Amino acid sequence: MKKRTMMSLLTVLFIGLTVAFIPHAALAKTEFISISTGGTGGVYYPYGGGLAEIWTKYVKNVRAVAEVTGASVENTKLCDKGETLFGLIMNDVAYQAYNGIGKFDKKPQKVLGMLQMYPHHYHVVALKKVPMNTIYELKGKKVSVGAPGSGTEFKTNLILQEALGIPYSSFNVHRLSFTETANALRDGIIDVGFWDVAAPTSSIMDLSTTHDIKIIPFSEGDIQKIVKKFPFYSEFLLPANTYRGQDSAVRNPSVWNTLIANAKVDADLVYQLTKAVFEHHDYMVKIHPFAKYTTPENAVTHSVIPLHPGAIRYYKERGIAVPDRLMRK
Repeated sequence: MKKRTMMSLLTVLFIGLTVAFIPHAALAKTEFISISTGGTGGVYYPYGGGLAEIWTKYVKNVRAVAEVTGASVENTKLCDKGETLFGLIMNDVAYQAYNGIGKFDKKPQKVLGMLQMYPHHYHVVALKKVPMNTIYELKGKKVSVGAPGSGTEFKTNLILQEALGIPYSSFNVHRLSFTETANALRDGIIDVGFWDVAAPTSSIMDLSTTHDIKIIPFSEGDIQKIVKKFPFYSEFLLPANTYRGQDSAVRNPSVWNTLIANAKVDADLVYQLTKAVFEHHDYMVKIHPFAKYTTPENAVTHSVIPLHPGAIRYYKERGIAVPDRLMRK
């Protein structure tokens, strides 16, 4: 028994010494990457799943997975802490997070941009029978402002309370997910629901097949107030007939979405990941058609926070000028 034990110890020692002298390249460590996305019913989750597939398949020694989360605000905090290295967030959240203002007052988050995904459009939805034609008629109504911690609720607070002077105290506040909001409208539990999503979105489409709906427009003056206070928003006209019964275009404030990275992630890794996305862009579009907006040009045109050095390296290789405002100071 003593002889066998001694032989086992010598074997372990030999293996340990052998591993110690194997060249570093031969022991290349697999990088496990978590991408924080959103709920399974939105666009973030399949979009993040597409990124994970591309990165796992085409970036050497990377294994990526998309994680279900509470979306923008939560994703920013997870990325800042390094609990996930990459996340999908809305640009209004990105702007305040990077600059340490608003919801992130005096707590700037350690995140940088990689690419711009697609634009979100603000939907204010009510059943046609509800007596409401402007955003200022929310008073006294039962309103879903978006799920807690979501980009929709974040945006609703900025637009209603800070830009247009419509306090939450003037109506009955509900904080519901998109699916819950659609069901609550259908059942008459609420009068009005807010969505900040790419259009068309399935939950509103489903609602419009069973009930007559209307999408409340914003006036030109409303949009000017919003954009003046929050330059990360811009005017958008939701085309007529995007949803059943929507006979005319609807003006609303739009915001883009950003893929962020923890600021400390290795620049070469971010370069490889960014490159892989654009080299396999056709696959991303198959995953979700909104990925058609994910272009190198949009990355530098619509970003509201500085880009990661690894992403900048890729865009410069493509011959795309990166403005000074997107360089980390």
